[in-house]
Amino acid sequence: MEIILKQDIKNLGNADDIVKVKNGYAVNYLIPKGMAIMVTPSVKKQHEETVRQRAHKEEKFRADAEALKAKLEAAVVKITAKVSSKGKVYGSVTNMMVADELVKQGFSVDKRNVEFEGVDTIKAVGAYTAEIKCYKDIKAKLNFEVVSDGETPAETTEEKAEA
Repeated sequence: MEIILKQDIKNLGNADDIVKVKNGYAVNYLIPKGMAIMVTPSVKKQHEETVRQRAHKEEKFRADAEALKAKLEAAVVKITAKVSSKGKVYGSVTNMMVADELVKQGFSVDKRNVEFEGVDTIKAVGAYTAEIKCYKDIKAKLNFEVVSDGETPAETTEEKAEA
């Protein structure tokens, strides 16, 4: 079944894309949740006109996304976290922490657009890379570093047991 997506759906497509999906997925999930509409000849014709009108806006969005990508790749980001004496982070560094740090630096980045390469969370001090979705297929590689906040925390019972 062909549908037109009303919003971006991970691993399926972006808003205004026409995609083929299985009937059950469309009828039971995407259409009732308002994420898509079924393609009919009249809807397809209307959609083509809408896409044609949005084409020039698309160019501006792409230019803005490319500029954001260049700024993000040049940014220096350090995430401070409480760290044990062995360099292990108490808790973990998440995509939300990276997004918050970027917001502090003046970027408008949503935490859902930040993904770490190979892992979901970071649990040790060091240099890492995150992929930030700027716009549809434009993604920036952000190099950042997780550093100790300088405080020396008291030994935990786990560290005392190992000694």
